[in-house]
Amino acid sequence: MERRLVSDAEAVHAHIIKTGAYVDLFVMTFLVNVYAQCGAMAAARKVFDYLPKRNVVAWTTLITGHVHNSEPELAIQVYLEMLEAGSYPTNFTLGIALNACSSLQSLELGKQIHAYIVKYQIEHDTSIGNALCSLYSKFGDLDYAVKTFRCIAEKNVISWTAVISAFGENGEAASGLSFFSEMLWENVEPNEFTLTSVLSLCCTVMSLSLGKQVHSLSIKRGYQLNLPVRNSVMYLYLKCGLVNEAYKLFNEIESSSLVTWNAIIAGHVQIMDLAFDNLSAYQGGTRALEIFLRMIHSGLKPDLFTFSSVLTLCGKLVAQEQGEQIHAQTIKTGFLSDVVVGTALVNMYSKCGSIRGASKAFVEMSTRTLISWTTMITNLALHGKTQQALQLFEDMRLVGVRPNQITFVGVLAACGHSLMVDEALNYFEMMQKEYRIKPVMNHFELLVDMFVMSGRLGEAFDLIKKMDYEPNEFIWLALLTGARIRGNLDLGLYAAEQLIKLGPRDSEICISLLRMYRAAERWIDMSHVEKLMREEQLLKLGEWSWICIKGKVYSFEPNELSCPDNNNMEMCTLLEHLLGQAKTLGYEFSGSSELVDNEDANVSSRIHQSEEFAIAFGLLNTPNAAPIQIIKNTSMCRNCHDFIKCLSILTARKIVIQDRKRLHKFVDGKCSCGDFWGLL
Repeated sequence: MERRLVSDAEAVHAHIIKTGAYVDLFVMTFLVNVYAQCGAMAAARKVFDYLPKRNVVAWTTLITGHVHNSEPELAIQVYLEMLEAGSYPTNFTLGIALNACSSLQSLELGKQIHAYIVKYQIEHDTSIGNALCSLYSKFGDLDYAVKTFRCIAEKNVISWTAVISAFGENGEAASGLSFFSEMLWENVEPNEFTLTSVLSLCCTVMSLSLGKQVHSLSIKRGYQLNLPVRNSVMYLYLKCGLVNEAYKLFNEIESSSLVTWNAIIAGHVQIMDLAFDNLSAYQGGTRALEIFLRMIHSGLKPDLFTFSSVLTLCGKLVAQEQGEQIHAQTIKTGFLSDVVVGTALVNMYSKCGSIRGASKAFVEMSTRTLISWTTMITNLALHGKTQQALQLFEDMRLVGVRPNQITFVGVLAACGHSLMVDEALNYFEMMQKEYRIKPVMNHFELLVDMFVMSGRLGEAFDLIKKMDYEPNEFIWLALLTGARIRGNLDLGLYAAEQLIKLGPRDSEICISLLRMYRAAERWIDMSHVEKLMREEQLLKLGEWSWICIKGKVYSFEPNELSCPDNNNMEMCTLLEHLLGQAKTLGYEFSGSSELVDNEDANVSSRIHQSEEFAIAFGLLNTPNAAPIQIIKNTSMCRNCHDFIKCLSILTARKIVIQDRKRLHKFVDGKCSCGDFWGLL
């Protein structure tokens, strides 16, 4: 039985027949269980059918076998046969049947079994209550999950773990932690599953202090060497920025499993999203790629979770060369057919500026989910491929995939690139009337942007007044920028007042406010914004750009002193030469793009920005035909944007820049952003 070899089970079966023991119900029921444990459910069913008689234990054994062998439909079928045969299920039988309902994702069937339980007044039973709690949790009915938990007369550690996990599964992490405290107060000893669930909740609420206490508790209870618990602690420390502590735990694990490696790689993905600045995030991402290489060299084979995390990292790092290597590995290992890996691959190529690679990966996917379709539509919109994005949306509807809120964000973004305002309004109406989807803030942001860029400021303002939400700073900023450019000072000043009420904590927003007040000659208001910037330490943008060449990161500030050693003069000379050539193509410098105080307003000389130094460094240190891929932690200014369009002509290079707001792909003097997205 322990070896789970069918041949051994058959040998035992033959011996039972030879000795005549097949007339013994206990022996034959045990044989049903042996075959089930070996995964031979056809043989188990055959033995069951020839039982001399059947009691509830025999029925339950067969039902359990089907559940454990991922055959919930057959488990329910046997359960119904048992009822029709007049055999009454035990509490354990009902618990197993409820687990089958969860696997079948059939809440209706689960409710029918629940009604049977209530009828016979056994909902207080521990195993039944645990199963009901898990059932309702999986279907998002947290209230009923808690209610069934409260009905349990004698709650054990499984009961408490089930309800704590239910809170985590339904986005109520704080309440889950409260129940954990209640569990400890009741003197119930947590097990490894409880601890991993609680540590996951600590990650969700970013509670490092509580996480450390749970870590201490796990050591006190003897789980310091338990791999799932250590992995959870390590992931928590990574997510909360305690990188050294996480690495210490990682290095102390003698036999790291694939789960451990996946946890530390996924943790670095989280670090990139939560890092204080983008440069730190970028460095954390490159460290994660190094860890991935260590894992490969250790002999462990990556799985779909590994590949999806690493491909996500490559996209965030704009590291197409590494992403292509990972792509090759997914083909070699057979994971390319997985929809999660395929979707991550599409996203990676798009983030790296290769919409052709993204499209190819999408077309080659064997199966597609809503997430896959939405990802491709959004990425086509990101690259300014309006018609392709809208056609793909229609293809998705044609094959019967129902769009969600995020899908329509991609559709509206696609319309925005071509300023197809009326078409966007039609899709906006379709979303609400045909699909009964309530608009969210992102939908309104995109529509307001379109109205503003089309010069339809009045309609933008009318839409803002009709919104069901309080407009956020991005909406008011779009209106302010549009009003300033169009010379509508009254509307611009009103938008500025709304931004001030929101208490802006963003350098770029404050710069836009300064420009608006300068245009209106509102000097007192300008001084108030400048004071706010000084108080919040927002006086400088802290601009950085960086480029990765052969696995090494090079970062730049908007001055030549930040350049890598031995490249200063060569880079500056190259930029001045290119600037001279750009002027022959019609490029004109329009003054300072960064108004952060009164003195800066009078700057008229050309100071090279950080992304320009990164481009120069890339031109000097990469092959002639290689694309230049850069990340910038602030939005590009219009001066730099116009200059880099000229550079893409002069150097015959594709230049990809991921700035704070969006992706810019410069090819032959044109940018995928359409020249008006997110520029200061």
